[in-house]
Amino acid sequence: MKRIALLGMPNTGKSTFFNRLTGASARVGNWPGITVELMTAKVILGGTYTQVVDLPGIYSFHGFSEDEKVVRDFLENNPVDLVVIILNATQIDRQLPLALQVVKLGLPAVVVLNMADEARQLGILINTDILSAALGLPVALVSAKYGTGFTEAKQAIRVALDTAHKGEDLELVRVFSEDHEIEAATADIMRSAVELPRHFPKSRTARLDQVLLHPWFGLPLFFLFMFLLFQFIFTLGKPLQDGVAWLLTEARDRGLDPLMADWPHLLKGLLLDGIYNGVGTVAAFVPIIILFFLVMTLVEDSGYLSRVAFLMDALMARLGLDGRGFVMLLMGFGCNVPALMGTRVMRSRPLRLLTMLVVPFSLCSARLQVFLFITAALFTARAAPAVLFSLYLLSFATALLTALLFKGRYVSTEPFVIELPPYRLPTWRQVAMRGWHEVRHFLRRASKFITAGVVAVWLLTNLPTDVPPSSAGTLAGHVAAFMSPVLSPIGIDAELSLALIFGFVAKEIVVGSLAAIYGLEGDALMGLMAQKLDWVQAYSFMLFTLIYVPCLSTIATLKNEARSTGFMLMSVAWSLLLAWVVCFSFYQSARWLGF
Repeated sequence: MKRIALLGMPNTGKSTFFNRLTGASARVGNWPGITVELMTAKVILGGTYTQVVDLPGIYSFHGFSEDEKVVRDFLENNPVDLVVIILNATQIDRQLPLALQVVKLGLPAVVVLNMADEARQLGILINTDILSAALGLPVALVSAKYGTGFTEAKQAIRVALDTAHKGEDLELVRVFSEDHEIEAATADIMRSAVELPRHFPKSRTARLDQVLLHPWFGLPLFFLFMFLLFQFIFTLGKPLQDGVAWLLTEARDRGLDPLMADWPHLLKGLLLDGIYNGVGTVAAFVPIIILFFLVMTLVEDSGYLSRVAFLMDALMARLGLDGRGFVMLLMGFGCNVPALMGTRVMRSRPLRLLTMLVVPFSLCSARLQVFLFITAALFTARAAPAVLFSLYLLSFATALLTALLFKGRYVSTEPFVIELPPYRLPTWRQVAMRGWHEVRHFLRRASKFITAGVVAVWLLTNLPTDVPPSSAGTLAGHVAAFMSPVLSPIGIDAELSLALIFGFVAKEIVVGSLAAIYGLEGDALMGLMAQKLDWVQAYSFMLFTLIYVPCLSTIATLKNEARSTGFMLMSVAWSLLLAWVVCFSFYQSARWLGF
């Protein structure tokens, strides 16, 4: 099987090109550092089965960040049949040196000039024939976002792959001992193959930045925008959630209950009260989760997050972090795992460790499911978005507090440099692929963690069989009694404590476990929760879920990225302590005030 490596600087559209070439769904975003691990997919090119590897973005083979080291190690230790060099056509003067480094290495390569549509808008004209002759490589001009020129680029890759031979073992340090030659070659190519306009027109990006990067109004506008985003998601998503919940209830009442009427009681309870109610209750929130990610795709690919990182850098610097740390927190809204991997763009190990310490406090999509369930059950449709927004603010607050307390232990002097890409809107194809990616991710977790979790909860709440289900005599009752001295002072009862224990495996299990514990789903479960809890207990439970240990996947990633078991254990211990102290302070204060 042949192998193609996609190589380029950050934010050149490599992942977009990768997705279009392979039909895969690598995450795409409009800020540097989105690809932080080796994305691979297999595709047939010219009748040949080919592996395509999407390497992390690098500015130069001389770089010292973790992801740049990943690229060097991959090229030095893995045979590659062809390198596809993705360059941003609007920044060709800055990006040509990377292509010339690949030429000097002697690797078989094809150059793809991406973002051709933006280059034309700016009046940048590139003579691909002259450029190809100067580099000694095939050159294709494309827009991976819209597919323009993609057929020609794919054909060039196919031809080059058929005629290419694997390069010899690489010695990068020796090859790049005289970089001044590359600088001179870049200048010669720019004079002969590229025509730049005398004056670039004032772009939409510049006009928007006058407002969105305003030193006084920039951050308030960002937080207002995020609040309106959550208001929109909840307002539009709640009817969709109710519709899915109604369909699931009807399916059980009209189909499954009559079908299993004569089945053994224990088996029927396991299948309906355990698996169906648990997974079904979680599934009801899928429309809101999909809507959340579709909206976040627009935000991420717009280029706005890089501006937010720039605005937040002054504050983050006071906390020992930089603007990239804030971007990682925002990435954590989707999932903490890729956000932790995203810290590889940082060269300083202390900065990486401090950022990894705060990332797990990001309100990920799995926690979002829990909060959507609780807010829908106990708060009005008017109050729910404000409650949800307050949890996002507290997510930032706990992360920033952690950074403030630990910055003296992890001191970094690495300067903050980030590229501000132009504002863009994703295509409907990108948005649809992102939505499908999240649905597929949920289905995979539902088939593994969530199903296993709700089955385990049902068994704990129904065994032994000679005591009433969910009573103090069950296995779950004994576990809850053990946890009561710790959790009752923060308003968390026996059933909620059991859900939190299983939430350690995956936060999606929390809602499903409640359905398995009570044997109810949908509106019936929400109604019971509204009767059992007041708003103070509910908010304390959500606070604890927000702050306490992340899921097992995040913890494993934290250990792997930090390469330290001690750091991982310290992170877990700190999150548990902080969660209890914050919830105790909130709950006891609220009760003292008479709520």
